[in-house]
Amino acid sequence: MKFSDLNKFHNQPEVRQGLEINRRHFLTKTGFGIGGMALAALSNPLKALGQVGSMGSPPPGMPDMRHFAPKAKRVIYLFQSGGPSQHDLWDYKPLLETMNGEELPDSIRQGQRITGMTAGQQSFPLAGAQFKFDQYGESRAWVSELMPHTAKIVDDLCFIKSMNTDAINHDPAITFFQTGSQQPGRPCIGSWLSYGLGSSNKNLPEFCVLLSDGSGNLAPQPLNSRLWGSGFLPSLHQGVQFRSGKDPVLFLNNPDGISDMSRRSSLDYYQKIQEMQYQKEQDPEIQTRIAQYEMAYRMQTSVPEVMDVTKEPDHIYEMYGPDSRIPGTYAANCLLARRLVEQDVNFIQLYHRGWDQHGNLPKQIRGQCKDTDQPSAALVQDLKQRGLLEDTLIVWGGEFGRTNYSQGKLTKTNYGRDHHPRCFTIWMAGAGVKKGLSYGETDEFGYNIISNPVHVHDFQATLMYLLGYDHEKLTYKHQGRRFRLTDVHGHVMKDILS
Repeated sequence: MKFSDLNKFHNQPEVRQGLEINRRHFLTKTGFGIGGMALAALSNPLKALGQVGSMGSPPPGMPDMRHFAPKAKRVIYLFQSGGPSQHDLWDYKPLLETMNGEELPDSIRQGQRITGMTAGQQSFPLAGAQFKFDQYGESRAWVSELMPHTAKIVDDLCFIKSMNTDAINHDPAITFFQTGSQQPGRPCIGSWLSYGLGSSNKNLPEFCVLLSDGSGNLAPQPLNSRLWGSGFLPSLHQGVQFRSGKDPVLFLNNPDGISDMSRRSSLDYYQKIQEMQYQKEQDPEIQTRIAQYEMAYRMQTSVPEVMDVTKEPDHIYEMYGPDSRIPGTYAANCLLARRLVEQDVNFIQLYHRGWDQHGNLPKQIRGQCKDTDQPSAALVQDLKQRGLLEDTLIVWGGEFGRTNYSQGKLTKTNYGRDHHPRCFTIWMAGAGVKKGLSYGETDEFGYNIISNPVHVHDFQATLMYLLGYDHEKLTYKHQGRRFRLTDVHGHVMKDILS
């Protein structure tokens, strides 16, 4: 049969009618259709699908994508954007003080890649920290004098001193940590967890983002909103940025002259139009759009409540420090993170900018530590006293570390440090991780890892494990390939698990 004859055959009314009974039309004609079920759930989700379980499990009838029992119900990620210097905070190296000003031996550097900012330097003088270190707690963890509040809680922390990454510049390095790829376009950690966890909260987003600027560096590296984007996952899973000021979430409040009743009526009509469009096109993004409008409507009540910190007692403000009374600061965001945890938000991402100290490090890092030390320690203590640290995981760290040699001229009172991806330190606390542990070790120069290296993908795999997921199985098919957060890499760090 020729193609033209086949086309004529398909256009016969009786044949065309039979061909139109496909999956799309079957779903459209069956009851309300999937779209109708979604709208019913949106209008009264708890009645339609049943109350959410205490462990944040999906309601009956929705697939549970976890692969085993989770140790953590939620995550607070305190991301220190810019790359904090491990040499001046956590990874004490007496040899750097002894050899201060001497050249970094070639046998240690081994021709490794460095940035263009120091590639032209004729000299690489070792720079010992200008801050005192001491050991604290029963774990005897080394901590700089810059972090006195964190020093008091070291027995609740798990330090990973052997982190390493593939990226050496800020944007690809942060993108790598957040999405598992140095190239933009992939879903971030929070979006993956939103996709896998479902929501235990119907009035707030599953993934919230809070930003603050450091007082140590007044010209910090920029942050792109794609770092909390959903990539190729449905846009419902992207992070929602909370801001300080009159409108914590942009475009959430009704415009002047629009009442709540009018808004509700408009949304109901909009749902009907979108449902008609969904029945025609079967595009899941239409359902996502409806869900986002409904969430925004409910957030008009829930967001002002969670952002209103005026009822917090004075001793809580004193715990988090004086900046906690100033909206938009890191301290205020740590306090908000605790309040969001109390509302069962699954993933809370804080970004604090200003850790990029290429020069004038001694002065700038003091400001950064003043911003973050007390609030970070207070968050751990506050969650612990409320019984929430048992099922909440807190992560503190940046995208890479800093060099052991000085960028630019080294003096008795001043130095800078360039980017160093080969080794750096982060800490974790709370659900599922060992307390009072310092894991991994760098050489006496603090330049290379000599035991228990932890790659970015290993960190991501461990994070997924603590939340109940096999990182190799939580996948999403896109353009013919099944993607995952850890790409084709990553191993769970069993040694740090409690």
